[in-house]
Amino acid sequence: MQPILSVEDLTVQFGASHGSRLHPAVCGVSLNVCRGEVLGLVGESGSGKSVTLRSIPGLTRRYGKLSGRVLWQGEDLMAMPESAMRPILGKDIAMIFQEPMTALNPLLTVGIQITESLKAHTGLNAHERQRRAVEVLDLVGIPGAAHRLSDYPHQFSGGMRQRVMIAIALASTPKLLLADEPTTALDVTIQAQILDLIAQLARDFDMGVILVTHDLGVVAQSCDRVAVMYAGRIVEEGTVRAVLHDPRHPYTNGLMRSVPQDVPPRTPLFSIPGTPPSLSSMPTGCAFAPRCTYATERCTAEIPSLSSLTRGHLAACHHPLGGAQ
Repeated sequence: MQPILSVEDLTVQFGASHGSRLHPAVCGVSLNVCRGEVLGLVGESGSGKSVTLRSIPGLTRRYGKLSGRVLWQGEDLMAMPESAMRPILGKDIAMIFQEPMTALNPLLTVGIQITESLKAHTGLNAHERQRRAVEVLDLVGIPGAAHRLSDYPHQFSGGMRQRVMIAIALASTPKLLLADEPTTALDVTIQAQILDLIAQLARDFDMGVILVTHDLGVVAQSCDRVAVMYAGRIVEEGTVRAVLHDPRHPYTNGLMRSVPQDVPPRTPLFSIPGTPPSLSSMPTGCAFAPRCTYATERCTAEIPSLSSLTRGHLAACHHPLGGAQ
């Protein structure tokens, strides 16, 4: 299947101040997303997930140095000026941010915030925009949608605000949805509803989705494929079943072992030893080597490449694990 989006060798570097030394937050990330597919980006905080996601539509341009290619329907978004990207962003590529209370404008009604997107990206008249706003609010499961258009964000619960964010993103029927931890601040019941909604919309609209999360349960529930990130690099990638049932990178295996499963009472829970490296002091060789029990001298000297282990299952490790752990 032809990818709707291809990211090739994306690198993002930041400096503490103008003219200071640049530190890589994302290093050589490549990934593909097809229509109707949900790709999960998973990893610890600071692994580069959100920076990768926000670099696709160019939101990190003003703050860092970007290189690589982001191919959208044959065109490189990285090479486009912001003016040329505006007709694409919000229409063909939409984004859901992590915290809806800060992403939504508290001074504008949700109806205005939905219709202003439609005004910018469609040829609908005022009456048609209003009708479409009701349609998308109803689509995301907000009761009494026609009567909620005049409400402000603070009049909605956290789960309903997230649904409003999804409605704004879907208003122009995008082909790709970028979701940056859309369920982090929600309780478990609402989280499940939002994830089911995103997965259903991907199927119904044949829409590609990149879902950033640190929760492996979210990945198992919602995604078709998963890419595991560590220290700005993809260290393992494959179908959800292959990666979660047969992790081949020691870091992925550590993440899986960190999820409590049938643990007796008062038993110490497993955690990966050590902490992720800072951008300013990346280790030579494999970034995970200082925390890895399988590390050898080669690991501390040479960065492993992302290589195919079985069909569709890749890992960046000099000593990949041999099977289900």
